[in-house]
Amino acid sequence: MNSKIIANGILRALGILLAIVLILFFLYKIQSVIVYIAVAGVISLIGRPIVLFLRRKLKFKNTLAVVVTMLLFIGLLIGLLSLFIPLIKDQGKSLALLNSEEFNKNINYIYEQLIDYFEFNNINIEESIKKSGLLSKFDFSAIPSFLNSIIGGIGSISIGLFSVLFISFFFLKDSKLFEDGVMIFVPDNKEMRSKRSWNKIKDLLSRYFVGLIFQISILFIIYTIVLLVFGIQNAIVIAFLCALLNLVPYVGPLVSAFLMLFLSMTSGLVQELDFSTSILPKTTYVMIGFIIAQLVDNFFSQPFIFSKSVKSHPLEIFLVIIIAGILFGIVGMIVAVPAYTAIKVILKEFLSDYKIVNKLTKGL
Repeated sequence: MNSKIIANGILRALGILLAIVLILFFLYKIQSVIVYIAVAGVISLIGRPIVLFLRRKLKFKNTLAVVVTMLLFIGLLIGLLSLFIPLIKDQGKSLALLNSEEFNKNINYIYEQLIDYFEFNNINIEESIKKSGLLSKFDFSAIPSFLNSIIGGIGSISIGLFSVLFISFFFLKDSKLFEDGVMIFVPDNKEMRSKRSWNKIKDLLSRYFVGLIFQISILFIIYTIVLLVFGIQNAIVIAFLCALLNLVPYVGPLVSAFLMLFLSMTSGLVQELDFSTSILPKTTYVMIGFIIAQLVDNFFSQPFIFSKSVKSHPLEIFLVIIIAGILFGIVGMIVAVPAYTAIKVILKEFLSDYKIVNKLTKGL
C-alpha cells in the first residue's frame, strides 16, 4: 500500500465525515420543517381511517374524502380555539397561571391554610415538610413560566399551522408520496419487504393515534364532569389541560394531578370560600375523582389501546417507555411507543429467522 492510496483513503474518510457534519447541520437548521412533517404525518395517520371510511362506505372520490377530512380537522381546531381562547383571556387571573407573583402568593396562602388546618388537628405537618426539604427542591415558578411560554407561542404558530395542514393534505391525498420518497433509499431487492413493513406500520400507528384521542377524550369527559359537579371555575379548560398532559406517560399524570389540585384550591380562593369547611373538602372530592379517572385510564383505556393497536403487552410498553425516558427524556417517553412499534414491524419483516424477534413480534 503506497502513500497515494493512503492519502486517498484519508481524503475519502474526511469527505464522508464532512458530508455527515453538513447533513447534520442542515437538519439542525431545518428542524422546524422536520417537526412540521412529523406532526403532519401524525395527523395523516389519524385522518387515514376517516378517508378510508368515506371512500369505501360513502363512495367519495379520494380528493373529496381528503377535503372533507381536513375540513373536519379545521372545524375541530376552530371549535377548540373559540372555546379556550376567550376563557383563557378572561379567566387568566383567576387561573393564577399567567402571573407568577399571583401564583406564588396563592401557593403561600394555601400552604399557610394547610398548616393551620393540620395544627388545629394536632398534626405538626410543617416540621415534617421542612425536614424533607420538599418545598426547597421544587421550583414553583417553573410552572407559570412553562405555561406562559406555551401561551406566548400561540401568536407565532400561524405559519407552522398552515404548513402542517398543507403537508397533511398531500400526505392524505397522495398516500404514497412519503412512501415513494423513502423507497428511493431502499435497495431494489428489499423494496417489497420495505413496502409491506411501511403499510403495516401505517395501520398500527393509525390505530394507536386514534386510540390516544379516545383515551384523552375519556379522561376529558370524566375530569369535566367531576369539576363541574363540585363547582370548580374554568372546569373545561382545566379538564382539557390535565387530559392533554396524559400524553406524556407516567410524568404527565403527576403534573396534571398537581395542576388540578392547585387550580381546585385557587378556585375556592376566588369564590372567597372558607378553607377548612369548603375548599379542602371540595378539593379532596375532586382529587378522588381524578384518581378514579386515572384508574379507568390505567386499567381500561391504556391496556386496550396497547393490546389492540400496537399489539404489545403493557409490561413491555412500560419498560420501553422507562428506558426511552432515561435515554432521551420527556420527548423519548412520548415517541417511545410509535418508534418501538415501527422497529418491531421492521424486525419481523427482515429478521424473522431469529428466535428473540419471533418472540417479540408474535402478535404482529
